[in-house]
Amino acid sequence: MKFLAITLVVHAPDPVTGLQKPTTERFREVIGNALLAEELGFDGFGVGERHERPFISSSPPVVLSHIAALTSRIRLFTAVTTLSLLDPVRAYEDYATLDHLSAGRLDLIIGKGNGTAQRELFHVTPEDQWERNAESYELFRRIWRQDKVSASPRFRPELRAAEVWPRPLQQPIRVWHGSATSRASVDLAARYGDPLFSANVTHPIEPYAELVRYYRKRWEHYGHDPARAVVGAGTAGYYAARTSQEAVAAYRPVFEGHLAFQKRLGVEPVFATLDDFAERSSALIGSPEQVIDKVHRYHEQFGHSVLHLHADAGGLTRAQHRASLELFQSDIAPVLRRDIPDPPFPWAPVTTGPEPEAADGPGGPP
Repeated sequence: MKFLAITLVVHAPDPVTGLQKPTTERFREVIGNALLAEELGFDGFGVGERHERPFISSSPPVVLSHIAALTSRIRLFTAVTTLSLLDPVRAYEDYATLDHLSAGRLDLIIGKGNGTAQRELFHVTPEDQWERNAESYELFRRIWRQDKVSASPRFRPELRAAEVWPRPLQQPIRVWHGSATSRASVDLAARYGDPLFSANVTHPIEPYAELVRYYRKRWEHYGHDPARAVVGAGTAGYYAARTSQEAVAAYRPVFEGHLAFQKRLGVEPVFATLDDFAERSSALIGSPEQVIDKVHRYHEQFGHSVLHLHADAGGLTRAQHRASLELFQSDIAPVLRRDIPDPPFPWAPVTTGPEPEAADGPGGPP
């Protein structure tokens, strides 16, 4: 099993202290967390993309490029690239450049994105967002694989034997499809033989497990080898300590702070108590043994081989955050790596790339 640390770069008051860091300090914190993730042995670090408050993650290529310059091993993820909002040509240029700067350590997780404000900012409607997402992905995919592209898309100007530079290092880049609630994104992933990443952070397991089952069903429908289907999954929170009592006591102020924030926004919480949150959500809160057991229970439903944890302290002290991540790598990750297989594809950086491939349609190689 592989492990990612992911941040959406939320810029809001600390849920426990109520203090809000300056923007520059918040970005420095993100970079520090990426360096910590590599130091501790995480396999990937992800940066989200949002274009509305309280997030400042509107430019993941810039943030990931900075991280690429300071790291050497860890893979770099987007979480997620909101292709429904972006020009796929411009997105390709950014990420092909980042692919070279990172020595082929880039993975993309794509999705339509969430949030009314960011959709309105880019003049995307609820009616066309899924079509935009699929069209942008299909065009992005072609540009990554072909030297010249001709296309007449609906949502951007046509391309006539267009050459888009630079040509990428990875041939092709690996693209995951982020999924929270919709079968449309799941079907798109299965159609093209791409891995799926389940959001798995807001609700109990059932709706996410249903989408994963649907993904595997559609995967076989499109003629792919069932053994090659790959699923990643998120977590709603993480804090481990030597005993469950210590973990719950340390995490309680964090949970209560987030609960109070939701209530101020008028949002009805899905999990009203910490006990319920720890039991029925995907949060991993407890002793190492409890965390391992819960990941196994989720694996029975998802069959996932990649797991993400929150990269941010999110209300924990820096010392608590680091100690918890160190405990994950010393006591939890080795057991899960032993028990749960890795994804069936290479994870190491790429140093050279082959010549561009011919175009492929649905059902082609991932």
